[in-house]
Amino acid sequence: MATESKKDWILMATARSPTNIAVVKYWGKRDEALILPINDSISVTLDPSHLCTTTTVAVSPNFDRDRMWLNGKEISLSGGRYQRCLREIRSRAGDVEDEKRGICIGKEDWGKLHVHIASYNNFPTAAGLASSAAGFACLVYSLAKLMNVREEQGKLSAIARQGSGSACRSLFGGFVKWEMGKVLKCTKDSAGSDSIAVQLADEQHWNDLVIIIAVVSSRQKETSSTTGMRESVETSPLLHYRSTEVVPKRILQMEEAIRTRDFPSFARLTCADSNQFHAVCLDTSPPIFYMNNTSHRQVPHSFIVTNWFFRIISFMEKWNRFEGTPQVAYTFDAGPNAVLIAPNRKVASLLLQRLLFYFPPSTDTELKSFVLGDQSIVKDAGIATKEDIDALPTPPEVKDNNASAQKFPGDVSYFICTRPGKGPVLFTDEDQALLHPSTGLPK
Repeated sequence: MATESKKDWILMATARSPTNIAVVKYWGKRDEALILPINDSISVTLDPSHLCTTTTVAVSPNFDRDRMWLNGKEISLSGGRYQRCLREIRSRAGDVEDEKRGICIGKEDWGKLHVHIASYNNFPTAAGLASSAAGFACLVYSLAKLMNVREEQGKLSAIARQGSGSACRSLFGGFVKWEMGKVLKCTKDSAGSDSIAVQLADEQHWNDLVIIIAVVSSRQKETSSTTGMRESVETSPLLHYRSTEVVPKRILQMEEAIRTRDFPSFARLTCADSNQFHAVCLDTSPPIFYMNNTSHRQVPHSFIVTNWFFRIISFMEKWNRFEGTPQVAYTFDAGPNAVLIAPNRKVASLLLQRLLFYFPPSTDTELKSFVLGDQSIVKDAGIATKEDIDALPTPPEVKDNNASAQKFPGDVSYFICTRPGKGPVLFTDEDQALLHPSTGLPK
């Protein structure tokens, strides 16, 4: 360790990690402690410029305990998932030396040093946008950089998985497969080492794709994913049929659709998997409703259910049928927010027009605070003001059926326009750090 005269040092690392959206879902664990899934899953990593977690980790001989701040609020690190990630990274730490600052940390010293962690999400936490995936991926990645862990990314993904299952997929950009692993029940020694994430294709492979997220609710989910999965595994026959009969074939089909950039097949598989996932939730006893923000999980016999989930699916399915081939893929994770994927910018501009037609802001909300992310998509859609939204024409698929074109102002809090993105990155600029370099406390 550093010499006695130079004990006031603080060593820091800051990283950014993306979130991801599953197009073939992970739902259900065969081992809760190690977070081992009952089936493979595939996701697309989202552009971290629009949805990410930034984490700064720091170590100093002056820190008297491990501490963490999430979005500016201190939280407890006593939970098993945080402790597992810290323990796994510390056990793999290497020697670190900074001659200029007189810092020399041997691999045996890391177990005696405490860490400070500050993490910030640029999107709602625990609202169904995979904030825990980005968060644990960033935690593991930044700690690994700080502690000079020389494991390859796949092995790091097995550590991130023990914090949050889908976090393993956020260790890579582009399209990512989480392999469930071959061992059905693991020991503490094996720790599910073959349940890792692998990259199927990087973010440049299919960079025409545009992703629009309709954020319906930024409140925390009423039923956590952990609780929901456990209840589904215990009570849903459909879940077990899905994991053994449906998903293995669907994974192969999705891999081929991604490899060949076959959007019609990609869209059909994505929509079908999302719908089946929510069918599993309904097949759970008591049923789980993630599809809207007014479901009352605590009162199973008197649900108050909005039609948001069904509206968005209906609108997208009508458009796809009208065109004769899929124009958009939709998917809903364990939350009410809709993720809509278009094959290119031209279709994305039409998609955004439709979304703003059906779900305009309820007030004179400034457009830039209602449609976030990639503003060039807004420009392509020819929308610059609230007046442009009001003037949007009725979609042709509605006119063709002589159906009413009802609008639902206020149903969507805001939209995020994004694209496939890259994996975690390490920042070298100290200005990006969330902790003060002289105190190790949040800035």
